[in-house]
Amino acid sequence: MTRSAIAFTIGLALLAGPAFAQPEWPAGFQPTEQVEIPAGTFQMGKPGAGHPVQLDGFRMDRHEVTNGQWDSFLEATGRKAPVFWGIDRFRCGPDFPDHPVIGVSQSDAKAYAKWVGRRLPTEAEWEYAARGGIEGSKYGIGEKLEEGQANTKTAKLDGPVAVMTFKPNAYGLYDMVGNVREWVSDWYTEEEPATALLVNPQGPEEGKLRLIKGGGWFSGNGCNMVHERNALHGSWGDFNVGFRCAADLK
Repeated sequence: MTRSAIAFTIGLALLAGPAFAQPEWPAGFQPTEQVEIPAGTFQMGKPGAGHPVQLDGFRMDRHEVTNGQWDSFLEATGRKAPVFWGIDRFRCGPDFPDHPVIGVSQSDAKAYAKWVGRRLPTEAEWEYAARGGIEGSKYGIGEKLEEGQANTKTAKLDGPVAVMTFKPNAYGLYDMVGNVREWVSDWYTEEEPATALLVNPQGPEEGKLRLIKGGGWFSGNGCNMVHERNALHGSWGDFNVGFRCAADLK
C-alpha cells in the first residue's frame, strides 16, 4: 500500500471514530459557557490545616447546569426526570428554566456531562476554582459573607434562585458559594489530608459515597466555605445539590 493510500485509510478511520461522534442537540440548546482556570498550586482544605495541590489548567462552567438545559437533555435522551422535577416548592422543572437543576444523581450528572462533551470536576479542581485565585480565602469572595453576596440559608430566599443572580468570583464563576451544593467526580474519604504535594489528584479509586462540594440555599454561611465537603450515595438526589461541568484544556 502506498503512503497516500495509508494516509487516506487512517483519515477515514479517524472520521468514523468516536472522537467525531457529536450528539444531536435539541434546537436552541446551548451548553454553559466555560471559563479557563489557570494552572497553579494552592493549599487545599481548611485554613491552617490543608495540604498543597498542583493542578494543570482546565475549563469550568460559568454557572450551574440549569433546569432548561436539563429539560433539553431529557428531551434528547429519554432519561428519567430527577426527583423533585416539576415541584414548584424547589423551583425545579421547565417552569424555572434559569434556575439550577436539583435532585440529580451523580450518575445523572456524569451522563449529562458526557452528552455535552465534558466531565465533572475533581474535588481539587472545584475547590481551586471556587477560591477565585485568593489564597486561603474561606469563601473565594472574601473572609466573610456580606448580605447580598450569596444564596445561603442566611439570605432567607427559601430555595434556589436563577443562576448568575449574584456577582461572580474573580475567575468569573457564579454561585461557587451558595445556591446549590455540587457533585464532583471523586469518591468520598474521611482520611486525613496528605501533607506532601499532590499533583492533579483524582481522589480514592473506590468508595461507598460520592463527594459533593460547597454549600447551598439550605446551608448556613459556615457550611458554605469553599473547603466544605459532604457526601451522598451516587444514585441519590437532593433538593440542595446540583452540579456544573469541567473540561480539559485541549
